[in-house]
Amino acid sequence: MRLTPRTFRLPLLLAVPLLAAACSQWDGKRDSLNASPAAMAAATPDALYGAGIDSMRKGEYQDAIGYFDSIEREHPYSTWATSARLMAAYSDYMRNRYTEAIGALDRFIQLHPAHRDIAYAYYLRALCYYEQIVDAERDQRATEIAMNQLQEVVNRFPGTPYARDARLKMDLARDHLAGREMNIGRFYQNKGLYTAAIGRFRRVVDEFQTTNHVPEALHRLTEIYMALGLTEEARKSASVLGYNYPGSSWYQDSYALLGEGGIEAGGSGASRPGFFARTWNSIF
Repeated sequence: MRLTPRTFRLPLLLAVPLLAAACSQWDGKRDSLNASPAAMAAATPDALYGAGIDSMRKGEYQDAIGYFDSIEREHPYSTWATSARLMAAYSDYMRNRYTEAIGALDRFIQLHPAHRDIAYAYYLRALCYYEQIVDAERDQRATEIAMNQLQEVVNRFPGTPYARDARLKMDLARDHLAGREMNIGRFYQNKGLYTAAIGRFRRVVDEFQTTNHVPEALHRLTEIYMALGLTEEARKSASVLGYNYPGSSWYQDSYALLGEGGIEAGGSGASRPGFFARTWNSIF
């Protein structure tokens, strides 16, 4: 399940340095270049590259890969071959052939670490992992891998548009990881395995403070502490919730729960930047 629509298609085309030259020599008459192995073997690399670009623009990615692969096979030392490797990986990505795309990108990164489009290669590889993220009900190993790949883009190319987009996708990936912790925590809570549930909910609060799962996690902690008779811990959790999310329905539920137990929740009002972490850490 993809989290967001695909992005940065056009920048890839603009970034490849040989595109303009190819297009100047390829007028879109792809029919003049027969896609048979013999014809492609006899074609010049610029003609093959132009045919690949033309196929890709038409959404005929399998044909595009054939042209780009032919450049690598027939003209491996030409200036066109390097860009063809990247374009073939992109075509595989567009076909949802992520394993093939990742393999091609790994080779590109290893062979061409100083290429002008190396930032995009890292970014595209991260996207291949990112778009394999499944919903929060399932195993999130793919999410963790995607997070690492996106972080590498941010670390290596911090001033690029790719890094900015990677940061946004990392926020969504964190939300997925937090959602998984919440699902497991609720399961443990429903089974009466309170210690295990507390561990999951506290992880959400400690490690995923920027996600929208934190208010519910604090409320679930309040519920569990009340169920265990740990009224002071329940009050503290509700206080943190009230200070940071005073308008949240989760705080209203926690406030009502404490009221039923004769406990004053305390702590309401607007939060200040960084106040959540300071409050949580000082109380717990």
